Amino acid sequence: MVGARVARSMSRGGGPTLGFAPHSGWAAVVAVGGTIDDPNVLLRDRVEMADARLTGSKQPYHEVEGLPLQEAERRLARLSDSARTMACESIRTLVAGISKGASVPRVAGILDSSGRKGVSLAATLASHALIHTADGDHFREALAESCRRCGLEVVRVRQRELLDRAATVLRKPPGQIEATVRDLGRPLGAPWGADQKAAALLGWLLLAG
Repeated sequence: MVGARVARSMSRGGGPTLGFAPHSGWAAVVAVGGTIDDPNVLLRDRVEMADARLTGSKQPYHEVEGLPLQEAERRLARLSDSARTMACESIRTLVAGISKGASVPRVAGILDSSGRKGVSLAATLASHALIHTADGDHFREALAESCRRCGLEVVRVRQRELLDRAATVLRKPPGQIEATVRDLGRPLGAPWGADQKAAALLGWLLLAG
């Protein structure tokens, strides 16, 4: 993790939430507190899940493409264990830090992909498109399992559905939601790009339960 920043303690309302925007080997994370009508950012950080000492740790399915199936399974299992270990350590530290200035987080949201899931490993490795999806899901699963180990309920929301779902649940127009999320990052400064905004919106959405 690098550069954790606490913006201000929770104002009022329920417990804080965590929103994760995953990538290959890492994820942006934003902790959101306050209330539905008055959210605030408690923390912005980055969770690392790729071990530089392990070949293919950033793109595990690309790494095993072309290997015999059993060898591919063995390597993927090793890389999954490593990603979960790194994620769990980071999330445990994040939760402990947030709990010092606010109540304990109980729920975490993970932005999900829209790619095909549930296909066999053999079918995945035979399709370059499915390999890309599987690489992303590899780290989403590491995050989800690590969050559960840290006592967090996990909610997964497809990224392309996030804004529409937030508009429905929060009962605010999309333009107002986007403006609020943009303003949430002003006190923090950079980085407050698409990943941090999406993670913050997901956390805000989860404040609604």
